[in-house]
Amino acid sequence: MKNSNKGIIVGRVDELSHGMTKKFLLDCEGRTVEGLLLNYDGRLFAYLNRCRHIALSMDWVDNQFFTEDKRYLICANHGATYEPTTGECVWGPCYGAFLQGVPLEISDGQVVAFCPEQSDSA
Repeated sequence: MKNSNKGIIVGRVDELSHGMTKKFLLDCEGRTVEGLLLNYDGRLFAYLNRCRHIALSMDWVDNQFFTEDKRYLICANHGATYEPTTGECVWGPCYGAFLQGVPLEISDGQVVAFCPEQSDSA
């Protein structure tokens, strides 16, 4: 595994149904970052809770990220709309940019999140 940091348990595999999200905190190299775990069509994904247009939290109401029809993630600030399975901005001011993914592992029914790789370290 590339990620050398310790993961933290952020939920259970069966905790979220389609269109549900859950926020969590990670301590990454001395700074705390907020992530969001989401279920889209029975699959789990995680991203940093930071819009690619302006680095602000995206939830429009605490822990609400999906559009009303549960098809896309949307940022409450300027309407940037993201594909939940890839994090790609498909509409709005950051079109074509991607949310920063948070690596996940499933272990004994628990969802474990890891700090994302820093873009300036390779």
